[in-house]
Amino acid sequence: MMSRIRKLSNPAGERNKAPILEVLNKFLDKDSPNRKLLEISSGVGLHAAYFASHFPKIHYQPSEYDTSIFGSIEAYRAEAQASNLQEPIAIDISMPCTEWNNDRSINYATSAESYDYMLNINMMHISPFKCSEGLFWNASRLLKMDGLLITYGPYAVDGKLTPESNVQFDASLRHRDPSWGIRDVRVLEKLSHANGITLKQMFDLPANNKCLIWEKVKKVDN
Repeated sequence: MMSRIRKLSNPAGERNKAPILEVLNKFLDKDSPNRKLLEISSGVGLHAAYFASHFPKIHYQPSEYDTSIFGSIEAYRAEAQASNLQEPIAIDISMPCTEWNNDRSINYATSAESYDYMLNINMMHISPFKCSEGLFWNASRLLKMDGLLITYGPYAVDGKLTPESNVQFDASLRHRDPSWGIRDVRVLEKLSHANGITLKQMFDLPANNKCLIWEKVKKVDN
């Protein structure tokens, strides 16, 4: 059942939406028709409404595991009035996309190599590692060849996590849930390579976060 339609606040999203948009402008094709983007873990819906409004020719599909905040996603969607922004769908990214329709009762058809882009913001560090594994596995199946997976959040690199505020943040996350924690880019690269995806570029963004651009470079066996 759809929760009450009411916008929920996202102060961090308000701060990071413009810097992320700058990166998206470098990689998303604004002009070609029939481009499709799937956002995994859309949260309250702020980013979906903001980015869809800036890329009106891209079919923008938000999704969320927590269906209780679908009402907020719909409220942002109604405010944006972007015809390319679709209704949210329920996705458990830790599961194979081949099982989404059956196990999550999604009235939505997913097909192999159907998306040009996938977007995931601030999920990996506040979810079990199986969600990161599922993100790359599903991206390898859903993205077209040369399609892009774009992720954003705090990351360690080569075992080093900086600055100290991120170290403290990581400790607080792991205290809340031992399966959570800031992921190392090199660990994620092992996941990506196993799924025919490579790290194309990495951007340092404000508030000690990074935006990573991953590209599907080869097909993998199902």
